Amino acid sequence: MYPVIRVAGDARERGRQYGAQARGRVERSIEAYREIFAHYAGWDWSTVLAEAARFHDPIRAFGPRYFDELAGIAEGADVDLDDVVAVNVRTEIMFAAKVRASGATLPRVGECSAFAHVGDDGRVVVGQNWDWLPHAFGTTVVLEAAPDVGPRFVTVVEAGLLAKFGMSSAGLGLVTNALVSAHDRGEPGVPYHVLLRAILDAPTPTAALATLQRAVRSSSANYLLAHASGLALDVEAAPGDFSRLFLLQPDERRNLVHTNHFLSPALPGPDVGLWAIPDSPFRLQRIAAAARAADDPDAYQRMLADHAGHPDGVCCHPDPALPWPDQGATIASGIMDLRDRTFRLAPGPPCESEFETRSYAEFFDAARS
Repeated sequence: MYPVIRVAGDARERGRQYGAQARGRVERSIEAYREIFAHYAGWDWSTVLAEAARFHDPIRAFGPRYFDELAGIAEGADVDLDDVVAVNVRTEIMFAAKVRASGATLPRVGECSAFAHVGDDGRVVVGQNWDWLPHAFGTTVVLEAAPDVGPRFVTVVEAGLLAKFGMSSAGLGLVTNALVSAHDRGEPGVPYHVLLRAILDAPTPTAALATLQRAVRSSSANYLLAHASGLALDVEAAPGDFSRLFLLQPDERRNLVHTNHFLSPALPGPDVGLWAIPDSPFRLQRIAAAARAADDPDAYQRMLADHAGHPDGVCCHPDPALPWPDQGATIASGIMDLRDRTFRLAPGPPCESEFETRSYAEFFDAARS
């Protein structure tokens, strides 16, 4: 299993604890992205750091505590602040139009097959495969946080990043997919991974949606939100303000599924994700069919281990025909039961990794005492 890191206190202190406990993995994240940005964007690290610095003001304006958390991570890991900011804006750098215009290639690596199900019995299950570059096997952590203000949360994340997918003591579950539209230009705004972190602070599902509405977002992304009270909503976001949010409701079986392309017909302009991540529609087909038939947690595990289209399936494996920077893999597979407050997590491809179930009922209940 990936290292479990538990932090508590205000934003700066939690960041320091996170950075100190994950120092080696934070350093590996930074070193990996030096190579990755050079490969995909053609940028040396000084150029990356200059780009990262452009995001300081949008992050501070959106929520000073998130900037404080980033600063704390840098202090705890004994690295430069903009090294940490740079890995937190990796999506904005790697998928930006300025990179595409330079002639660099986009990463053709799927980043997630996600689902949510609202059961007739009141059970709400949400989960995903997180697919990314293989270096993340050596950088991923499970972060358990007890903030001084707001809900407690757990997130599975690359060390140094603020958040990825997870759930909170407020009953919220969050899974996510990278998207790329023609509007992704890399202009400073609120970064994707800062928004993921802010959603986990939301006290209600309405507040989670409002989080995505209240500032200009820098990049496209998909946010699949669910709540223990029996709610689920998918939010496709293109860069910009609230007018570039496209909402999808559960189907007749109360399922929501998503991969790495836009499903809403309201998206203006081309969906670059269909070119950048061409396995996305095939994974959507497989996960949608499996979700219709799933009726228990084990069925969801089998769904996430699906190999149709191997090695680019729902369960993703490195393609040996590709050079290292273009290979992808399922880094973690997670299934969250929001009613029971349990998290099933498998490190690596779920076809070859055991799921470990962790209960967060006691940890979350402590937030009320």
